[in-house]
Amino acid sequence: MSRHSEAVPALAARATLACGWRRAALATLAGAASALAMPPFSVWPVLFLTLPTAVWLIDGASGETRWRSALAAGAVGFLFGFGYFLAGLWWIGSAFLVDADVFGWLLPFAVAGLPALLGLFHAAGFALARSLWTPGWPRVLAFAASLGLAELARGHLFTGFPWNSFGYALADQAWLGQFASVVGVEGLTYLALAIFAAPAVLADPRPSRRAPVAAAVALAGLAIFGGLRLGLSDTAFDPKVTIRVVQPEIPQDMKSQESARDTIMDAYIALTDEAKGPERRGFADASLVVWPESAFPFLLSRTPDALARIGASLAPGAVLATGSIRGERRPDGSGADYWNSVHLVGEDGAILATYDKIHLVPFGEYLPFQAFLESLGLEAVTRQRGGFATGGRRALIALPQGPRFRPLVCYEAIFPEEIAGDERPDFLLNVTNDAWFGRTPGPYQHAAQARVRSVEQGLPLVRSANGGLSAIVDPYGRVVASAALGERGVVDGRLPLKIEPTLYAATGGLLHLAFPAIFLTLVFIARSRV
Repeated sequence: MSRHSEAVPALAARATLACGWRRAALATLAGAASALAMPPFSVWPVLFLTLPTAVWLIDGASGETRWRSALAAGAVGFLFGFGYFLAGLWWIGSAFLVDADVFGWLLPFAVAGLPALLGLFHAAGFALARSLWTPGWPRVLAFAASLGLAELARGHLFTGFPWNSFGYALADQAWLGQFASVVGVEGLTYLALAIFAAPAVLADPRPSRRAPVAAAVALAGLAIFGGLRLGLSDTAFDPKVTIRVVQPEIPQDMKSQESARDTIMDAYIALTDEAKGPERRGFADASLVVWPESAFPFLLSRTPDALARIGASLAPGAVLATGSIRGERRPDGSGADYWNSVHLVGEDGAILATYDKIHLVPFGEYLPFQAFLESLGLEAVTRQRGGFATGGRRALIALPQGPRFRPLVCYEAIFPEEIAGDERPDFLLNVTNDAWFGRTPGPYQHAAQARVRSVEQGLPLVRSANGGLSAIVDPYGRVVASAALGERGVVDGRLPLKIEPTLYAATGGLLHLAFPAIFLTLVFIARSRV
């Protein structure tokens, strides 16, 4: 037996037999290393090491009863998930340093508390997998189905937070990610878990190469499908719509200062009017200008002079889509409600259409149990007393040239189901403010996940980010033009044309449910034969 063939069983034995602090440390480190598969690192092959380790750790989760074994596996899953989310989401703490004198004390609770909460989903997934455990290759499918369902629950329960689902390890790769047009990132999550965990069976007493070979075939199939889909399609553009996306890089602490309003407006107007060399010709008079989320430290709808400046900066027939806070007094005089909104502003400075954000960020834009927590002196990170109000209908907004877009504010773009609606748009428009998180992995992850929505739906994406990554993306997820993180400037380009609805869009994104159904059916068939 070669050293190579001995290495895998030796690693498996160490993981399976580990106990006490060594077991806890291995589970946590395996989870943390898995975060390297996500942007900006995108070292997805690391999952060929970490997910088999997870399977071996579940192998070693034993107890006097099946329930106790599942409980032991759940403990391992919690530590794996905690490590994964701690390594992948530590950058969230940066938001608490913007107003450090007010929120700085919450940083350790946020950085450790969120991973602990999300780790409970992985605990449930590992426990379910152990309750279905069957020796050999079926346990890989039990693991993939169980953890995949836990990830699905994480994306929907308690307002949902599907950030860094394992499917993004595949979706972030141009060729491997095109299958999202069929099964979405949810389907890719089941596939990723099954493919990357498959090498675990090489350490079995009677090792079978069927599972690793099947995984290799599946990975090759994804690459061939993606290569053909990209190779046989070119990006087509709408000749009527030129776009200028502004990335202003305004520091987050300045955005909340009323005294900085003129400085901020000057920066936006200057970038909107910018013309440098022949490559900029025509884009200073773009028919669609896009500014990012919460662009101003004032209410744009109540500031006529700002609207007049915007109108004067636009070319004839052009419009501006911009993020802004919107406020209205309540009819009963008890106060005012505020929304995180997108306005469409015309050349005369009039607001032509408005979208109010529907999917708000817990603790960022509102406090759960608002009245109670505010009575204790707590407030949302945005410091909006009472929190933002939830928008109503998810309607489309039309440009004067005809194309219609669906607005997505901030992290609304990470929810695949947020794209669905009664009418299909011509493109997606995502405005965000990632300046909260600085030059950390957060903005890279956010941009990558928004881009996958284009692949899933077959729709172009126009994205304006303050302190993030702005881009124009075609309906295959290819970046047509972009700005780098930390770069102040503009992204100019034409509007890519949408393609026919993808299978994912046409089926309402439900095809991904076939994977847990097939995986669990095979597991139960195998169990019945034991």
